[in-house]
Amino acid sequence: MSDKLRTIVFPLFDGITQLDFTGPAQFLSRMPGARIITAARDLRPIVTDSGFAIVPGTSFADCPPADIICVPGGHGVADALGCSETIDFIASQTGQAQWLTSVCTGAFLLGAAGCLKGRRATTHWGYTHLLPMVGAVATEGRVVEDGPVITAGGVTAGIDFALTLTTRLHGQAVAESIQLALEYDPAPPLRSGHPSRAPEPVLSVLKALVYDAAADRMRAAIAAGVQV
Repeated sequence: MSDKLRTIVFPLFDGITQLDFTGPAQFLSRMPGARIITAARDLRPIVTDSGFAIVPGTSFADCPPADIICVPGGHGVADALGCSETIDFIASQTGQAQWLTSVCTGAFLLGAAGCLKGRRATTHWGYTHLLPMVGAVATEGRVVEDGPVITAGGVTAGIDFALTLTTRLHGQAVAESIQLALEYDPAPPLRSGHPSRAPEPVLSVLKALVYDAAADRMRAAIAAGVQV
């Protein structure tokens, strides 16, 4: 176990899913020596896809080097793929970080920064089939590890990722103590949290209403701006 200071950077952008970063940030902040930093293009409030805003802690220009970079996802990823400042920032941080990580569709930004070439990776189930467009080997799993790259599935999987990384860095006992302190003991009242368990009518309607169009938009954004 190591208690060295580790800087954990979360890049933020409009349309981010707040739980993609607040979930893992809450858990990772409990690691010994952890320093959480949120960074964006400037210091104006970032509007999440939940409708409320979050003020970033620093700008991309002033952000210190990351030991761990965690790229969240959200509806705003398609737009962020077209923002060279965001992609360049992620690429510059991943060049120095020991751990390159993402939650949900943040994997596409990590891939756009050149970090997923030939790596096994996962993302939200509605977009997994698009991962090869950013050079990744699409892999089913709530958390997928490939060397220094760790990717998490959709939204809530970010918490599982945080516990996985904590175990790698500080051992099982520390991770278990954080899990207990935050009472992470999921027992959902419904069992439709993954396509393999969701009722077919629910899955079909959700894909038709949301994810078919969202995946098409993501595909177009990747095709327009990502060099693999």
